[in-house]
Amino acid sequence: MDRWIAAAHAAELRRSPDPVAVDLGYGAAPWTAVELLGRLRRVRPDARVVGVEIDPARVAAAQPYARDGLTFVHGGFEVPLPGGHRPLLIRAANVLRQYDESEVHAVWARLRTRLAPGGLLVEGTCDEIGRRHVWVALGPEGPRTVTFATRLGSLERPSDLAERLPKALIHRNVPGEPVHAFLTAFDRAWAAAAPLSALGARQRWIRAVRDLREAGWPVLDGPARWRQGEITLAWDAVAPAAGR
Repeated sequence: MDRWIAAAHAAELRRSPDPVAVDLGYGAAPWTAVELLGRLRRVRPDARVVGVEIDPARVAAAQPYARDGLTFVHGGFEVPLPGGHRPLLIRAANVLRQYDESEVHAVWARLRTRLAPGGLLVEGTCDEIGRRHVWVALGPEGPRTVTFATRLGSLERPSDLAERLPKALIHRNVPGEPVHAFLTAFDRAWAAAAPLSALGARQRWIRAVRDLREAGWPVLDGPARWRQGEITLAWDAVAPAAGR
């Protein structure tokens, strides 16, 4: 996710007068906030990250890791940044898993109001060690894209990513829903690309994604991202049928 953010949001990071990002709900240890800062500073050396946690004990435990450009504060969806700053980026990984699907759009809307002009909200779910990850990118106007990402060496079939769909989609992986149609098509393309397995999982993935694009799926990225085990689609292609 961090690699994707740094690539997709690089232009906004470089031209922002206040390049501050929020790692919302970083968890029991602050490693994700530390890693996010390192990744963003490759694009913008003066980028700053604020870790926001609802549990005061976690905020206190993170303080020894604070440094220039990295701070930790207590808070939630109000995103209480010091000095009233509005973040250029809010990243929320594995935060909405415990919420009902009916609550997701209200949380998205609340977080989007906290964004600075040109800001981005990235919300999604991953497994414990980051092998499988699906996230939605939202601008102030609403959801824009959805990205499926995997460590290719561990992938048996693309639909394995279904277990890491974000809350807005995880209950929609059923016949008749666009996300189910996409994952079914992806599995078929993956199977058709099986002869390329001899060249490695990366080449098989690239071929499967290329075939999806040629079949009409609105794939928005290119081979440079596919090689990372990613595919990004327009959100409308997989949005819940009732919300289209």
